[in-house]
Amino acid sequence: MKLCIVSDSHDRADALAGAVRAAAAQGAEAVVHCGDLIGTHTVHGAMGAGLPMHLIHGNNLGDAVSLSRLARDSGGQVHYHGPDARLELGGRRVFVVHYPEYGYAMACTGDWDLVCCGHSHVIGVEQVANVKGGKTWLVNPGTVAGIAAPATWVLGDLTAMHFERHSLCL
Repeated sequence: MKLCIVSDSHDRADALAGAVRAAAAQGAEAVVHCGDLIGTHTVHGAMGAGLPMHLIHGNNLGDAVSLSRLARDSGGQVHYHGPDARLELGGRRVFVVHYPEYGYAMACTGDWDLVCCGHSHVIGVEQVANVKGGKTWLVNPGTVAGIAAPATWVLGDLTAMHFERHSLCL
């Protein structure tokens, strides 16, 4: 299963939609948004790709009630998880949180195959040693909006556990 991993779109709906469309064209089957999406207006364009979307809110919360309503009314396309998400996608255990420190800590537990985070606006893909003697993937897709950093996102292949960094031209 391929996964579009994005974060920190803030109110840049066109950037988010561009990344999701590019990921869908490369075979992505779902979207994980690691927070700071602000509100429903940011998500509507990306929904046009038809992929299931898993959203958390981050520190720039926006309108949580509106996001909850969008999820409720989306026919199962949008899943709003609040401050973090615990998912099973493509047979993998995936944890999603906004803050990198929290993400690193969750990767260290060894309870997850993949931990996705955001907030820093800096793209990063690494394996973290965990307390169970293995390694956990920690992915920060940077900022899809290109705020104070290049506009980036990650295409993850959960079967191969391979993660490709992508840039967006804004």
